[in-house]
Order: sequence, then C-alpha cells, then structure tokens
Amino acid sequence: MTALIKPLNKDQIKPTTKMPTASEEIWRYSRIGELDLDSYSPGLVTTKIAELGLLESLVSNITKVTPREPVDVFEELNLRNAQVTAITVARNQVIGEPIIITHSVDKSGVIVYPRLVIEAQENSEVTVVERFISRDEIKSVVIPVVDVRAAQSARVTYVAINELGTSTWQIGYQQAVGQRDSLMRMFTVALGGEYARVRAEVRLEGQGANAQQVALYFADSTQMHDFRTLQDHAAPRTRSDLLFKGAVKDTAKSVYTGLIRIRENATKSEAFQTNRNLILSHGAWAESVPNLEIETNDVKCSHASTVGPVDDEQRFYLESRGITPEIAERLVVLGFFGEVLDRLPTVPFISELRERVSAKLLGVKSGKAQS
Repeated sequence: MTALIKPLNKDQIKPTTKMPTASEEIWRYSRIGELDLDSYSPGLVTTKIAELGLLESLVSNITKVTPREPVDVFEELNLRNAQVTAITVARNQVIGEPIIITHSVDKSGVIVYPRLVIEAQENSEVTVVERFISRDEIKSVVIPVVDVRAAQSARVTYVAINELGTSTWQIGYQQAVGQRDSLMRMFTVALGGEYARVRAEVRLEGQGANAQQVALYFADSTQMHDFRTLQDHAAPRTRSDLLFKGAVKDTAKSVYTGLIRIRENATKSEAFQTNRNLILSHGAWAESVPNLEIETNDVKCSHASTVGPVDDEQRFYLESRGITPEIAERLVVLGFFGEVLDRLPTVPFISELRERVSAKLLGVKSGKAQS
C-alpha cells in the first residue's frame, strides 16, 4: 500500500461556475443563501494519518489525479485548492487495520479543501476512517471530497465522522465507483457543524458490483444536516442498499433527498433506499424526499421514508415500568439508531457514538474537539 499527501494540478481546472441558490432542486431546502464566501480566505487543514509508519512508502503510484467534472462551484473550488491524501492498495493486498485520517481546522475565518482519493486495485481490501474536527469557537468552512475507486473484486469500507464545532460549515462530496464484483461500504456519522451537507453518490459500473450507504445524523440547537444521495446502477446484477437515520431537536433541521437510478442496461439489479427521521421538539423540522428513476424491467427496487415524533406507545411502555420521561425518550432514540449503529464497522471512535448521542439528547456540549 502507498500513501501520499500533495496538491492537485490546478492547470487542469476549468473556469469557475456560479454560486448555487436554493431555487435549484439539488439545493432545495438548503441554507446556501446564508453563506458569504467573501468573508473567508483560503486556509490549510491539519491532516494526520494514524499508524503512518505501517505504510510501505510515502510515494504514491497515483501520478495523475483525474477527477470527474465538478458538479458545482464548491466541488470545483476543492479541485483548485485541494490538499490531497491519496491511498493506493495493491492488487490482492488486504490491509487488516483501519487507516485513521484526522483533519482539524484550527483557525477562524478560513475555508479549507481536504480531498481523499482511495484506489483499491483488483481483489484488495481496505478500511479508511476520516474524521473532521474543530472547536466550537472556530468559524470556518470545510469543503471535503472523497473519491473511492474499487477495481474488480475490491472491498472498500469508508467511514466519515463529522465532529466539527458549532460555528463551522461543511459542504462535502462522496464519490464512489465500483467495478465488477466489487463491494463499497460508505458510512457517515454527522453530529457536528452548524450547517453540514453531504452529496453522497455511488456508481456501479461493473456487473455484480455492490454498494452500501449508511448514515446516522443528529442535529440540535440551530444545526442543520443536509444529505443528497444517488444510487446509480450502470451494469447488470448490481445491488445497492441505503439506510439513513436522523433526529432533530430544539430548532434544528434536516433534509434528505435521494435518487435510485437504474439504467437501461442494468437488468436484474436490486436497489433499496430507506430514510427515517425523529422529531424531538416542536420547533424542529425534517424533510425526506426519496425518488426512483428506472429505465428497464426485471429489477427489484424500493424506497421508504418517515418523519415523525417518538412513538407514544414505546414511551408509555417504558414510563409504565418506572422509567422517567427523559430516560425513556433517550432509550427510544438510542433504540431508533440501533439499526444503524449495528451496521457500522468495528473501528476506533464508533464505540463512543452511543455516549455522544446521549450527550446531545441531554444537551451536553463538549465545546472542545477531540484529537
């Protein structure tokens, strides 16, 4: 395995595009109108790779990063200014321990552009955890991109953990492309940030490719979590499974819009999409919009979404057994997230998630990023 941190070749980038607005469907319900890019200056994120000494070399085989055409101005800005971490896993190589990458923003008034490229060659396996952290008093913008490329029979697990402070915005992009018989597991845990948006897309290009997308998000105070997903089936007998669960309290908001696209040649494909949301306060708000676009027959697809309060029967059952209302609600919410927590891989920081969710339910704020 090889790893590298370097800038991209800016000469390849085309001119900038215009700033999006909430009138565009892909930005509908967002808070993009509140962002003033002119009030921030380009900065650097501090990136650390745990157990870097285990890597064979610091010179990557990736000599040219060939990203997709940017979908909007933020992805293009990342290309122009990216701090790239590139990881290549050789053919037939299995990395037994997760690679932990931590990005920390330590200065206010800056906008930073971390970019992670994971290239898993044929029949290789790797798990990468990417953390984003900042203190509550740091006012900044983070525009991260992760680019996953899984070759034939490769197995990639990626976990993004948002622990940003309450004054930081995040506008992120996840791009994953899988070839024949590959497996890509994309996990997101979003607890931090003032406004945190992720555009998460998987494209299954090879027959038999498989993708899983799982997210847990919890917003309180004035936070907003915003997810836009795409499950793009471009080959036969491909399979995708998406499960996103979130909760909002106080005056927080969340948005989920997702699309399953089954292309004309993707016969015998299976695609599933589920988004469920809990509203824990009268002032909180959540929106869920699942969509299907199917261009062929002989496929299995389903989508489901729910938005609602804690189930009164569940709460009453617990309270009837002497449990206080506050603890009863916390147990119901933790049970709600249990399906997601059970799917998360066994990697550092994941075991602490239940405690962090409990802290949010109790209104406890650390005010300090954990490094």
